[in-house]
Amino acid sequence: VQLQASGGGLVQPGESLRLSCSTSEVTLGVWTIGWFRQAPGNEREGVSCISSSDGSTIYADSVKGRFTMSRDLNMNKAYLEMNGLKPEDTAAYYCAAVGSWELTAPIRCTASEFSLWGQGTQVTVSS
Repeated sequence: VQLQASGGGLVQPGESLRLSCSTSEVTLGVWTIGWFRQAPGNEREGVSCISSSDGSTIYADSVKGRFTMSRDLNMNKAYLEMNGLKPEDTAAYYCAAVGSWELTAPIRCTASEFSLWGQGTQVTVSS
């Protein structure tokens, strides 16, 4: 099972990026997908998660109103649309997955809840 994040890059403050999470052998309808980020010296933090059951989303307070997470069940991909990027959004971004059968409580979008991780994609916001 593999997850691959892509779409990162170098942008100026205020600009936008769209990250994609591609999966093999992970059916989004039964796996909850999350986006996480980690800047040097910082812990990995949850950015957004989308529930496998109903597609409901959770966002970190720092990105609410700027980031939008979505999924395409036909393409088996998840996306993170990032608008109004700020220098503090600079980090390596990872997508992760956890099976619905692994969850014993509603998802809180924390790294410890997720069992599958892909390689990250770097997002750098700088003028």
